[in-house]
Amino acid sequence: MPTPSADSVTEQISRPHDSSAGARADRGARPRAGLAFAVLAVVQATLIFTITLISIPLPDIAHELGLGPSDLVLVQAAYGLPYSGLLLFGGRLADRYGGRRLLAAGLALFGLASAAAAFAPTFEALVALRFTQGIGAALTAPAAMAVLRVLFPAPAAYGRAMATWGGVSVLGSAVGTLTSGVVTWVSWRWMFAVPVLVSVLALAVARRLLPAGTADASRARPGLDPAGAVLATLGISLGSYGLIVSEDHPWTSPTVLVPLAAGAVLLAAFLVVERRVRHPLLPPGFTRIPHRIVGLTGVLLAAAGIAVVNLLLSLYLQRMQDWSPLATAGAFLPFTLVLIVTNRAAAPLVGRFGAGRVTAVGLAAGAAGLALLAGIGPDTSYALGLLPGLILLPAGTSLVFSGSAVLTTTHVPAHQAGLAGGVMNTAMELGPTVGLAALMAVAATKSDVLAGYGWAFGTAGAVYLAAALTAAAMVRRAPAGAGNPPQN
Repeated sequence: MPTPSADSVTEQISRPHDSSAGARADRGARPRAGLAFAVLAVVQATLIFTITLISIPLPDIAHELGLGPSDLVLVQAAYGLPYSGLLLFGGRLADRYGGRRLLAAGLALFGLASAAAAFAPTFEALVALRFTQGIGAALTAPAAMAVLRVLFPAPAAYGRAMATWGGVSVLGSAVGTLTSGVVTWVSWRWMFAVPVLVSVLALAVARRLLPAGTADASRARPGLDPAGAVLATLGISLGSYGLIVSEDHPWTSPTVLVPLAAGAVLLAAFLVVERRVRHPLLPPGFTRIPHRIVGLTGVLLAAAGIAVVNLLLSLYLQRMQDWSPLATAGAFLPFTLVLIVTNRAAAPLVGRFGAGRVTAVGLAAGAAGLALLAGIGPDTSYALGLLPGLILLPAGTSLVFSGSAVLTTTHVPAHQAGLAGGVMNTAMELGPTVGLAALMAVAATKSDVLAGYGWAFGTAGAVYLAAALTAAAMVRRAPAGAGNPPQN
């Protein structure tokens, strides 16, 4: 059966008046499903929020706990390492045991670790609790997407849900940056109140509001593939750690090279194992479908772009313009508002024009925003020099996330909904790690710090533009009437 085009995979999203029994059932269950979707969206946004909530108050954390630069790297990375490394296994657990059950377990661990982190007395305790938060998040994120597949069994409804879901994560990142600057005015420890509150509320309504079971209860439960899980988790985590510490150490140092090499070897072994086991954690070919490649690339680049802008502009405003953490957070307010507005418009645009076209346009808009920021200098004004880029970039990345979420998850069999969630969230988590490591290396090629920032923004814009042209070419090249693969 021919591979579907980047646009034909979303054709069904624009058919809200399907007269089938599935569509009638979907319309009948819409109010309850809408409320459940809102709960899951808040949970997903909070998982991403928790990554960025310490970005602005890092200097305060360093002062209170007496930390050096390398210690701060560990504090910042402690959440993301297990989160990105365990997502594939979390997706397998969701497909095997049901999304709601795993969601509850992940939220309980995430909430308890967040509550304890607010009272962490030492650097070691804070790192350990952030690490535990990441484990809970890795169980929760793919489970939430598995529940979504049960909530919206009709393909059209599921496609519309995913088009909206795509913008949720980037909104969580922006709100995390905004909130952390505001809360730091009181104490950085209060930031952990948000994940605690969300976890408690979600657990309170989960049993009544969210469906139990899996999206395809008729199939046998997939095996766990423990060897693949260990290799993938260690490989992704070690490789990510090597990239993270490259910000403070030369690429040729053992601190960087050893974890990078070990991660590469483990991931190579993972690929070999996946071809030989009966129930592979990541089935060969799952990520090689053209529209899924475009979607995962879009997710990775959009997440990387947001992370680079948040980090570099926060450093620029606080260290070079002497802005306070509260004022720095306020500088990102237009960024957040544009994300909210664009996310509301993204799903209808995906339904009308197709996920492939929306993704390509979003990447082009993001490239323009990054190009504007590339002109940053010591006398750059906020209103004329930074604000235009802080409007174009979130508008573009919101479109990218929405289109890419649909491209990544469309035509995924129901019994692999958790797997799709794990793969998409892995790309989302690796984006900032890979992007920051690569672009900070680019920035380091310039002796002047601000020139390095501009060079990093310009390089990111060029990558966005190349990805936009590639996505557009794939849309034009694919046959309009390409068939759709079976749903199970």
